[in-house]
Amino acid sequence: MNVTEPGTADLTAAPKVNRTLVEGSIGAFLIVLGSLGIGWLASISPLHRVEFMILLRTETWGVIASTSAMTIGCWIMFRAWLRLGQKLRGWPEGSLVVVRRACWAWGLPLLACVPIFSRDVYAYIGQGRLVAAGHDPYQQGISTISNWFQLGTDTMWSESTTPYGPLFLNVEHVVMMIAGENPDLAVLLFRLVAFAGVVLCMVYTPKLAALHGVSGAKATWITVANPLFLVSFVASAHNDALMVGLAVAGTYYAATGRGIRGVLLITASIGIKPITMVLLPFIGLLWAGRGASWPRRFLYWVYTAGIGLGLMVVIGYANGYGLGWLTVMLTTGTGYSVYAPIGILINFLNGSLGTLGLDSSWVLPTLKLIGRLASVAIVLLLMFKGSHGHIVQRMVLAFTALVVLSPVIHPWYLLWLLPFFAASGIRDDWQIVWVYFTVAFFIAYGVADQLFVWQFMSDVKPFLQQLATLISWAFMIYLAVFDPKTRLIFVEFRKSLRLPRSLRFRKAG
Repeated sequence: MNVTEPGTADLTAAPKVNRTLVEGSIGAFLIVLGSLGIGWLASISPLHRVEFMILLRTETWGVIASTSAMTIGCWIMFRAWLRLGQKLRGWPEGSLVVVRRACWAWGLPLLACVPIFSRDVYAYIGQGRLVAAGHDPYQQGISTISNWFQLGTDTMWSESTTPYGPLFLNVEHVVMMIAGENPDLAVLLFRLVAFAGVVLCMVYTPKLAALHGVSGAKATWITVANPLFLVSFVASAHNDALMVGLAVAGTYYAATGRGIRGVLLITASIGIKPITMVLLPFIGLLWAGRGASWPRRFLYWVYTAGIGLGLMVVIGYANGYGLGWLTVMLTTGTGYSVYAPIGILINFLNGSLGTLGLDSSWVLPTLKLIGRLASVAIVLLLMFKGSHGHIVQRMVLAFTALVVLSPVIHPWYLLWLLPFFAASGIRDDWQIVWVYFTVAFFIAYGVADQLFVWQFMSDVKPFLQQLATLISWAFMIYLAVFDPKTRLIFVEFRKSLRLPRSLRFRKAG
């Protein structure tokens, strides 16, 4: 519910919009500043010798100040995001220009971040070195190369095979050929690759939204200007950004009758992370065209699968890794997330069976299999059911089933879905409030989850996590209850849930 005070939807009131852009930029700079003290650095990084960073990373006051700055910065960006939606309510002409300006103003500073919220980018470095050394990342872990730990890779990746597609292995190889043994340059290059995905989303999300009669400015605001999107895809440098950007672009081209281009872009997305293979059947439906007969739909499914999977096989064998990417897609994933629906059930069953003294080792593999089978059934149902005019909606629901029914859900996994939901229409009722809630939840989770501190300061880390959580709760309460501007969003939402007086009396009678 994008509520605003009268008159602020008029874009001639530029200073009011500019203040919000500046507010978000201040948040972004605070995030960068905080990352210097508690972001992830490779142990051989030259930045460890910078005096200011030594103080921030080795003194108690430094890590406390850094945690506070990063957390406050995230919430300032969150407030600016809410306020931008309020000020552009109704999404008048010129709104898209303003939203894109916000994306640049809030995203570009994050290019200077030390990695936060995740250290996966260092796994990319290790895998790039594996490729350069002639090893097969689908068969060998990073620990097979020398000095792997000094380049920042998490120990959990040491024996793991890569979950990424063969195209991204090429990207990793090229980056490491350029960066050599300089981990900071490698991080910057991987971040630029991720930023290219953000730009693709910025370009194609409004185009896809226009096909559904949805404001492109609103869809871009929900997706790209979103602080969780920018932090996860720019500051964290996740390759998911490129995967999503290519998928959104491919969907747009398929929906506008340019099927071959669409399939090629989706195939490139699969080459980054094979999970987007779930989109291929729906791309085939879009390519077949509105009102296509069943024989035509099957024919275009064959075309889509032939081009997409054929190219993946060619890329795999050209790399020398064959079908390793397919094996990884079918077998990857261990453990579970405590907030995932299946993870909650696993926790409950493990606890209950443990209390009764019963074996619980079967719980995770069984529920994981059930989740996968259920998601496949939902994908098939959505492929064969429903109106032809709602293909993108059905596609994102199929993608959602694959994500939600997995035992592992990382915060950035939800960002895979957001551009498609935003482009096909998110209403200004409980749906947009649910987006606010989800973004807030994962920001609060992210700022307290992965904080780097040296081992000799490990006793400080629980305090830092509690501090980040406390700041997050304070900001959430302030924005929802006390802030004179943003509280209007939630006041109006609560009012919209109330029954009219006449209906309340009728119900009571």
